[in-house]
Amino acid sequence: MITWQGAEGRWVRADLRARRGQAGLTVLAVAGIVTALIIAATLLEDGTNPWRGLFERSHGAHVWIHSKDVPDVAALRGLTGVTDVAGPYRSAPATLVDHGRRVPIALQETPAAFPAVARPLLREGRWLDVSRPGGVVVEWSFARALGLRPGSPFTVTGLNGATHTLTVTGLAESGDQGFYPEWTPGLAWTLAQTLTLVEPAPGRTETVTGLRLADPGATDLVVQRAVFTLRNQVQRVTTWREVRASMELDNRLLGLLLALFGMAGLVAAALALANATGGRVLTQLRDIATLKSLGFTRGQVTRMLVVEHGTLGLLGIVLGVACARLITAYALAETVVVPLSAGPLAAIAAGTALTVLLAVWLPAWRGGRTPPIPATSAAPPRGHLSRLARVALLVRLPPALVLGARDAFTRRTPAALTIFGVAIPMMMITIGLGCWATLDDFIRHPESVGQAAALSVRPGDLTAEEVRERAMADPDVVAAYPGAELDALVPWQTRTVRTRALGQSADPYPFPVVEGRMFAEHGEAVAGQGLLDLLDVRIGDRVRMTIGGTPLIVRIVGRVVEPEQDGEVLSFGIDSLAAKDAVPQFYDLVLRHGADPADARARLQAQGLEVAQAVNPAARLSVIRVIIVALVVVLALIGLANLLTASALGLRDHVLDLAVLKAMGLTPRQVMATLVTGTGLLVVVGVLLGASAGALASRSLIDMEGRGSGVGAGIGRPPTPGMFAAGVLVAIGAALLVALIPARRAARAQVPITAR
Repeated sequence: MITWQGAEGRWVRADLRARRGQAGLTVLAVAGIVTALIIAATLLEDGTNPWRGLFERSHGAHVWIHSKDVPDVAALRGLTGVTDVAGPYRSAPATLVDHGRRVPIALQETPAAFPAVARPLLREGRWLDVSRPGGVVVEWSFARALGLRPGSPFTVTGLNGATHTLTVTGLAESGDQGFYPEWTPGLAWTLAQTLTLVEPAPGRTETVTGLRLADPGATDLVVQRAVFTLRNQVQRVTTWREVRASMELDNRLLGLLLALFGMAGLVAAALALANATGGRVLTQLRDIATLKSLGFTRGQVTRMLVVEHGTLGLLGIVLGVACARLITAYALAETVVVPLSAGPLAAIAAGTALTVLLAVWLPAWRGGRTPPIPATSAAPPRGHLSRLARVALLVRLPPALVLGARDAFTRRTPAALTIFGVAIPMMMITIGLGCWATLDDFIRHPESVGQAAALSVRPGDLTAEEVRERAMADPDVVAAYPGAELDALVPWQTRTVRTRALGQSADPYPFPVVEGRMFAEHGEAVAGQGLLDLLDVRIGDRVRMTIGGTPLIVRIVGRVVEPEQDGEVLSFGIDSLAAKDAVPQFYDLVLRHGADPADARARLQAQGLEVAQAVNPAARLSVIRVIIVALVVVLALIGLANLLTASALGLRDHVLDLAVLKAMGLTPRQVMATLVTGTGLLVVVGVLLGASAGALASRSLIDMEGRGSGVGAGIGRPPTPGMFAAGVLVAIGAALLVALIPARRAARAQVPITAR
């Protein structure tokens, strides 16, 4: 008695063993796509931001109000929506002297006992002790950037010029401030008596007060009420949204890139699976017909094919989930503080599984309808010559190429699946090359992202004019632009944004203006896309802000590429500020073309200047290059799986023709050329179609992401002609080499064996 389930299992196992290479490629391709989708969702999910874990553990404040005088705490505590108050604490600016460097810092008063709200999370060392004055606890990212450890000396200089040697007692994290250097100045907590020692003048300190809210969604409303309650005391306001955004760094951009590649790859993988299943059905028509004649039903044959090909996809899903878990736990350990939640993880796994099963079910269903006739012919379908074959005949191409052109589109559905299965991965590869070209453009032309100045010099103990004279005396410095960065309350006073006064209105800093024009008069400004979106204004509108209690009204005349602060930056000439604020905090130095910033920095530091070198935004995005390479490999696997299916189907259609072709006088090389041409034409069409679509779409997609992230459109670059040509040639060459292997074996087979 025949056990049909056992027979089905043996048939599936035998078929998988017969094509181990193609089966392995399918599993790896699906695994790569699932890994990319899970990592993308992990990076895009709010819970992956380090801010959430820090904020919850430290019981952080949702709003921080910076005021000149001590505010009315009772009035703030009584505001609707406020559940608790942190502070008020005094804060004073100072300068840290570390190995010849002078680094701006903010000293913030804190009690010796951990506060209930906004308590720093001690990571190393110990907390402050009233019995040991002169100690400071340094924010962890700031300490790591400067190499500070518990016990390190902490020499600070106050605004009065007096120097005090303190000691680092511990390192702590906080969810109330972003990571250094994205969030400056560096933060250090100290006792009230130590703060008074460093800055004894009350007029040189400010007061910071934190508000913890019952509903974070009501932040803007609470800030409005707080500012109205305190009247003109408020200098600036920071909220949890700004801190969260600063801690995201480039995770969101990376997550969107992975999601784009993952979704397109999933479509390509589905096409590859459908093509592979359909190809196996055509190749095994005799076997399926024999099974039907032995009593297998349509449902059994369909189930058998779905199990065989669906199992490969499901194995890829399991492998992809495991790989994503390992990558997020180890490779992204510094970024991912919590793994992807169960809901999105299950949705990705279930969605991929559904896509895989749907892709294999349709060709499997068609295979189940095979009639039970054991002698089913394996010959290809008959029909007229295609237009391509007619053209090949007219231009008198060699017979092998004419036959190959005829065979390429004999089966239109598999041909279309092969073309699109190659085109989609090639399109995404070309988009990846566009991202690569954009990063290269940032590196070669930093002025295109607002970094025309390679160095920044701070006055320190010197006057602003002395600093400028010393800087301009360097042979590599061609321009020095005075600058100041200040926080301003935006209209409706619900939050603060960064304002950058750089250069004079008549001699502006060379910002990369992509819309409108550069400011040229007092009261004109340029803005990033993020600020335009935040304030809901356009070029030509006037904006009113408050800087240090002084109103500032400017007219926005242009939009610039602004990679800092999510594009929420307003830039204008320093002469547009009030006299009390128009004091240069630094000078941005533009060097001559070809000058080495490191050499110029060393010479300026030798003159006693405090010099910082600009960090190109592309340097923080270098991980994208690694991601692009990994995704190109996965997409290449998908294209290779499609190619193997097309080659197998071509050989199947010509298994009887090979003997005839050889009998007609075609040499093994001509037979091989016929087989390679049939597959190669499909590959060439798919590669050219995908590469052209990717080249056209890459710039628009990059600009779309730039607009959404606040940086602004105008940053996208298509692949260079060299990159485009190299990508197309490598893809076509690799595909032809892969198609050559089975074609060569078939062409060398003996005629009697081939005829059978």
